[in-house]
Amino acid sequence: MRKAFGEQFDVPDGYLNTASIGIPPAVVADAVAAAVEDWRRGVASPPDYDPAIATARAAFAELVGVPHHRVAIGSAVSPLVAQIAASLPDGARVVVRAGDFTSVTFPFAAQAGRGVVVDEVPDAELAERAADADLVAVSVVQSADGALADLAALREVQAAGTTVVLDVSQALGWLDADVSWADVVVGASYKWLLAPRGAAWLAVSDAVRERVVPHQAGWFAGDDPWDTVYGLPLRLAPDARALDISPVWFAHVGAAVALPWLATLDRAAVHAHCVGLADALRAELGLPPAGSAIVSVAGAEVGERLAAAGVRSSVRAGAVRLGFHLYNDENDLDRVVAALR
Repeated sequence: MRKAFGEQFDVPDGYLNTASIGIPPAVVADAVAAAVEDWRRGVASPPDYDPAIATARAAFAELVGVPHHRVAIGSAVSPLVAQIAASLPDGARVVVRAGDFTSVTFPFAAQAGRGVVVDEVPDAELAERAADADLVAVSVVQSADGALADLAALREVQAAGTTVVLDVSQALGWLDADVSWADVVVGASYKWLLAPRGAAWLAVSDAVRERVVPHQAGWFAGDDPWDTVYGLPLRLAPDARALDISPVWFAHVGAAVALPWLATLDRAAVHAHCVGLADALRAELGLPPAGSAIVSVAGAEVGERLAAAGVRSSVRAGAVRLGFHLYNDENDLDRVVAALR
């Protein structure tokens, strides 16, 4: 067991796979286990999960820097992004970063039948090409290699009239950056936010909310979900909750513990810890600093050598991906360096 930033973690030595699956603090896992036990014993009731959903929603809003009434919930990133994509006018122009995670890009590409055109461009050209588009969608931190998007350039593009959609799934929880200005911010629970898979959130500006059609509207998108379980007429929430997708209860139980705790942490200290370890590894490997918690290492035998040394990682885009989070320390760094040397 390790203690990090005031919480206990049962994370094993050498675990550097947070970019795939984050390891929860013990209190988060305990909360989920207790909820499962209540379910098992038949003492749980659906409304019992409402406070956890509300708490997690408010904490995501705080982490992103927006009011909670601008946040919708879902179970994954792509269904939430799909509501944005499906609401674009016919013939809209969209720009995405080449090689970005497909939960960000596929929902827009799927609108091709309506004449929506999606241009996949190199990162260096993203801002310039986005200036002539209706919308630009990009991961703040690239999943495969940890590269950071140029948020300042995207903010200038937004000021010129292009809608900006940011996916923070590989960023929120370690990156100290302001994303509150974006028109749309979407993120998943199970990586750097250290909650179970099955929760995601969508923060939208008031202007975007007015033009987004709640294509996946269901009972939980109602103004009072327990009053909108039967019958018409349509009576949706007046704010971003109209975009809610029915919740995965246990995921929100965990998120209601993990996200409020993350929101209390000193973001600069978290950023310095995670990036410090990652850039220290880059220095050991003769690579320049990148300011990212994710390190991508190419090489035919890298994965085998790390696995033999007890390092948990993943392979993305033909290279080994390592991610440093709150619970990692110098021992994890030394283990990787020793294995690769």
